[in-house]
Amino acid sequence: MSPRNILSNRISLKEFAPAVVLVLNSLVWLTLFTQTLGTLIDRTVPMPTENVLLHGVYYGGMAIGAVLGAFVFPRRRENYLLYWMLMGSVVTTMSLLINSEQLYVDAIVLIAAGMSAGLGLPSSLAYLADTTVVENRGTYGGITWSTVGFGILAFALALTSMDLVTTFLALAVWRVAGLLLFFILARLRGKLELPPSKPRYGAILRRRDVVLYLLPWIMFSLINFTEAPILGKVFGESQELIGVVEFAITGIFATVGGIVGDLVGRKRVVIAGFVILGIEYAVLSLFSSFAASWYIYTLFDGIAWGLFASVFFMTLWGDLAETNQKEKFYVLGGLPYLLAGFIPALVKPFLGTIETATAFSIASFFLFLAVLPLIYAPETLPEKKIKERELRDYVEKAKKTKDKYV
Repeated sequence: MSPRNILSNRISLKEFAPAVVLVLNSLVWLTLFTQTLGTLIDRTVPMPTENVLLHGVYYGGMAIGAVLGAFVFPRRRENYLLYWMLMGSVVTTMSLLINSEQLYVDAIVLIAAGMSAGLGLPSSLAYLADTTVVENRGTYGGITWSTVGFGILAFALALTSMDLVTTFLALAVWRVAGLLLFFILARLRGKLELPPSKPRYGAILRRRDVVLYLLPWIMFSLINFTEAPILGKVFGESQELIGVVEFAITGIFATVGGIVGDLVGRKRVVIAGFVILGIEYAVLSLFSSFAASWYIYTLFDGIAWGLFASVFFMTLWGDLAETNQKEKFYVLGGLPYLLAGFIPALVKPFLGTIETATAFSIASFFLFLAVLPLIYAPETLPEKKIKERELRDYVEKAKKTKDKYV
């Protein structure tokens, strides 16, 4: 099939730009803010019990914020998104209040930071999904994530020479800049109407298709964040360079994964991602002492993350929502990943007792096992859309063949 058939239902720049700015600004801020905040906690509160507690408060606040935001934001989504971005700038600077002497102040600041991080995240991704249609959502979602990936990479490199205070201030300015640009572009675009249907969480979780995609995603989130500290133990000082290279690969393959997802369906892309992850951990379990295995891991992990970013982060939950309001679907899809971010804080104290080869072997086994629910999951890209593209592609080839011999 020809990739250009994906964009037969094109989105104008005027319609798409506000969503890209919103998601780009929000995910870059969230990723770097969470990372910088974690560094600040680790430096300021080295005691294991208090450290784990404060990490837990932040991630718990994020989960509460996401659930609350999915309930409140659809009422006046664009206005609340603007308030959310302003709140993000405020709590970013408030994070400088964290110190080792007043644990209760730290907890208050971190729960406010967590709630601020989570409140508007489901609505920002739902806003992007409502801007697209199912047959090109993967492509536009992949393109958006590519901008996010390269944005995080560029911003992170720019922040390497800054101290924590300057980093927080830079992130606050970034948030305000996104707010202003989103405000202007959203007004130029006009109000984006929300679907009227508001499903309950219980009704969503009773759906077979949601459960079959959610189970492997939960499994991936648990494995990914459990293995992260162990990978740091293996890679050592090389981990930072590996992360930079991975971001670049992910940025490329997010767009590739989105296009392929729109051509052949989301399910095949997701299964391919799990198989690639299973192989990379199997290689590490056998050959982690060889540098070649690190190169294989970096390449495969970047590819898999690109595929997952375009489908699991951007596309799948919008597809499953169909004609319903999409916020609650993105909450259910996002919570496993957000909450699993707390796992490294639990694993780090036990790194000395963990056998790396065994950990990687277990990860590989469960990643391959995660493919089983996906085999029975239905494709979220309608079969009719795939057949229509195949027919258009066949007609185009037939015309070219006819012109060649006429």
